[in-house]
Amino acid sequence: MLQNRSIQVFETSAQGRKLEKVDQFEDAEITIQVTLNPEIEFQTITGIGGSFTEASAHLLAQMSEGKRREILTAYFSEEGSCYSLTRTHINSCDFSLSQYSYDSNAGDESLQNFSIERDKKALIPMIQEAKIYSKQGFKIIASPWTAPPWMKDNQSWVGGKLLPKYYPVWADFFEKYLQAYQDEGIAIWGLTVENEPHGNGNNWESMHFSPEEMTDFVRFHLGPKLENKGWDEVKILGYDQNREGLKEWVDVMFANAESSMYFSGTAVHWYESTYEVFPEALQYAHHKAPEKFLIQTEACIDAEVPRWQDDDWYWSKEAKDWGWLWAPENQKYLHPQYVPVYRYAVDIIGCFNNWVDGWIDWNMVLDRRGGPNWFENWCVAPIIVDPSNDEVYYTPLYYILAHFSKFIRPGSKIIEVKVSEDKVQATAAKNEDGSLVLVVLNQNQFKIAINLEIADYKSAFSISPAAIQTIIIGPDQTKTT
Repeated sequence: MLQNRSIQVFETSAQGRKLEKVDQFEDAEITIQVTLNPEIEFQTITGIGGSFTEASAHLLAQMSEGKRREILTAYFSEEGSCYSLTRTHINSCDFSLSQYSYDSNAGDESLQNFSIERDKKALIPMIQEAKIYSKQGFKIIASPWTAPPWMKDNQSWVGGKLLPKYYPVWADFFEKYLQAYQDEGIAIWGLTVENEPHGNGNNWESMHFSPEEMTDFVRFHLGPKLENKGWDEVKILGYDQNREGLKEWVDVMFANAESSMYFSGTAVHWYESTYEVFPEALQYAHHKAPEKFLIQTEACIDAEVPRWQDDDWYWSKEAKDWGWLWAPENQKYLHPQYVPVYRYAVDIIGCFNNWVDGWIDWNMVLDRRGGPNWFENWCVAPIIVDPSNDEVYYTPLYYILAHFSKFIRPGSKIIEVKVSEDKVQATAAKNEDGSLVLVVLNQNQFKIAINLEIADYKSAFSISPAAIQTIIIGPDQTKTT
């Protein structure tokens, strides 16, 4: 007897569909088999979402009240993308209007002058307003790009290392940040120790750590400080840079019980390649510390000025990332031109199929230039705005992310999925209510028929050329009657 399950299909395609429900399916010459096994479970999902930056907050503050509400509803409401995991920056980052610190008073080891007043202008109001539209709530991970220059060996915003004598002060800085944000009604769920500890080519705010230095800072300073001050529920994530370097970091962070006791997990970025997910590195990191979080904390279409009201560009193989010109010769093969839509979908699918439990996009909102950004490091966001005309452009990237964030909810379990065709990628999850979520990406320029099988349940439908689908399979009603 067939199980009694409902099914809904939502599609976004190069042909113009934007997270639209599809009820009618046409025949296709090619048929593939997709098999789900809900009994084989992998990681529990922590969440999916994007980042609060001063750049995004500044732009939102310039928009009309109606447009601000529209954008935050689109990201955080149940009718929209329903973001559940987010990130923000501690002190300034490249997507700030200028460089700043919460305490720029050299030698202020007691941090008497610590203040988040700068964030109260736009960043904190954006987070507070987002909470209004999020019925289910969202987690926030906060990351510093650098300590104040006076704490560093090079006395600069860029590069250099934290002076050992300031390790305790820098730990105090984190604690004061958590309290200051808590006083504004904003709970910080997690921290990364340092955004991109290898640096960023001496371009914008950065501070270098080796795996050993970061582990010692967490073990002897940050971890004990948060524990002693009652912040032991705040998650500490190590590393926070590209995936290929994972092995050397997790080998040190999780070498033994003492080194790993304050680490809740590992954070990674996607900038090592425009197409490679580095599954071996992700698998290694998981198996080194299977009980710890493994969260993708940053991704974006970088080194590109956004295309305005031009959906076709996002579906075309035209984008070039930083590595197209600047990667070392032996790494250029990792940075070919790519299709922005596919890069997002392939990466999220690849991450979820290799133990990653959370995935966070970078800026939620940027302007038509790809900023504001004090370094003029232009990038793309899912939503682009023109404040001078109070206009909003939802790029195809917005809908791609929603295919995951709206339906794969915190607490769901990634489950086994098998696809009979290599050029079609898929990931699947089981939500806590028993419903199943299947996300399928078709990069081919032709329609494909899909035969879906789940135990003794079978269904058939098709996916358009150059399209992504989310298929919701309702709970088995025979188990509840």
